[in-house]
Amino acid sequence: MKAIVGGLVLAALAAGIASAQETKVSIGISGWTGFAPLTLAKEAGIFKKNGLDVTIKKIPQASRHLAIQSGDIQCAATTVETWIVWNANGVATKQIFQLDKSYGADGMVVRNTINSIKDLKGKTVAASAPGTAPYFTLAWFLKKNGLSVKDVTVVNLEPGPAAQAFIAGQNDAAMTYEPYLSSVRAAPQAGKIIATTLDYPMIMDTFGCTPKFLDENPKAAKALADSYFEALEMIAKDQAKAYEIMGADVKQTAEQFGNSAKFLRWQDREANKKFFTAEFEQFSNEAADLLLEIGIIKQKPDIKAIVDTRFIQ
Repeated sequence: MKAIVGGLVLAALAAGIASAQETKVSIGISGWTGFAPLTLAKEAGIFKKNGLDVTIKKIPQASRHLAIQSGDIQCAATTVETWIVWNANGVATKQIFQLDKSYGADGMVVRNTINSIKDLKGKTVAASAPGTAPYFTLAWFLKKNGLSVKDVTVVNLEPGPAAQAFIAGQNDAAMTYEPYLSSVRAAPQAGKIIATTLDYPMIMDTFGCTPKFLDENPKAAKALADSYFEALEMIAKDQAKAYEIMGADVKQTAEQFGNSAKFLRWQDREANKKFFTAEFEQFSNEAADLLLEIGIIKQKPDIKAIVDTRFIQ
């Protein structure tokens, strides 16, 4: 009898593993350095080991919510305030773990003749479309200096093209992030970095999925979180190999990738638990107030309803 029961248990376990291996999930990200451990988890076989068949799609932040809405992707990586925008505009999503915090990886570049952010009044600034992190960062930086987005002319360019255009002599300023911010660091004749998230700590990235996916695939959601934390462990154990894999995805050498990564901090399981205890809600409420002020959202969503922390335990 014990042998039969044992056999049934093993069969059930095998069926569970087979089922987990068949869990397909498509994730929308950008080439942002902070998201790179997700690429590492895929390329190093961590997702697969944990029973996930992951497809990673590079989708600009401005249209990532459309991919979620259409069902093209079930999960995505983006900044904390972006989830507020998506939910306020009818794209139901929940954040399940934190990816990174920017420590100088996002910034504003200006011409060498501009000496303060206040000097940007009446100037032209390249930034992604309203509802994206670079646009929000612009609004945040301006507000902290007594200005608003109405005081500048915004030209909508994604972070990579924004940096390239700036180096080529276009626009008075630009909002960009790593690895593109480093291209401006390497071109001092074009301009300078006047402020980053070291001056204004406000860029934090999280990973989230649709409520439907989370309800139907809780084990897969846990596997996504666990895989991310395992990728961070791999970085700690074999940094050179990990940087080589992550750098290749954005056409950087391991050394170049490492230089970009210096400006952010990936967040492990313990950092996640700490973040979601207090900081998450405090920042989200302040961000939502600014989003209302600049007209990105019409109403503030329930902040507690757009996060699900059970998968980081």
